[in-house]
Amino acid sequence: MEIRDILQSPAGYMAQNRAIPPELKEKAQRLCWEYNRSAPDQKQARQAILSELFGTCHPLTFIEPSFHCDYGFNIHTYGLAVINYNCVILDTSPVHIGAGAFIAPGVCLSCAGHSIDPMQRSEGISTSKPIRLEENVWIGANAVVCGGVTIGKGSVIGAGSVVVRDIPAGVVAVGTPCRPIRAVTEQDRIPPDQLAF
Repeated sequence: MEIRDILQSPAGYMAQNRAIPPELKEKAQRLCWEYNRSAPDQKQARQAILSELFGTCHPLTFIEPSFHCDYGFNIHTYGLAVINYNCVILDTSPVHIGAGAFIAPGVCLSCAGHSIDPMQRSEGISTSKPIRLEENVWIGANAVVCGGVTIGKGSVIGAGSVVVRDIPAGVVAVGTPCRPIRAVTEQDRIPPDQLAF
């Protein structure tokens, strides 16, 4: 199996990080550089860059610079995706972002990890597992989502949380490690008469 096939596999893997050809990252590095230097009114140019960078890019994918990723081809959006400032996606495995995703400033989605053993870590032994955000997920500012995690449909991750295990659908989850604290309910709906505009 080729290295790129392993990187794109839905299964996690352990590998010698130094064996990954650097040219696999070069395209993503160049495109992120171009995207982060594009002017705010260059909407078509930005969309073209994202379409070239991502494996699957829905036209309603909006990212505020600065944005960084490892490969790009492992990132997939399927509907409206609003990704705010300073997001990092370490897509050493596939990252699936469902429709209606809101990703706040400073969020890190990290498929990548390293060996716990210090000798192996210094030798470049790394780990990787996919990340999946189901539909209508909101991830709060400066949260970290680790490899192997699925966040269920309609769930909210509190700011600053570290998500190390799956989060079920329809909950508010917070903390380090992140845990569900309650269900999302009708009481969370803002009454129309309270809207300023």
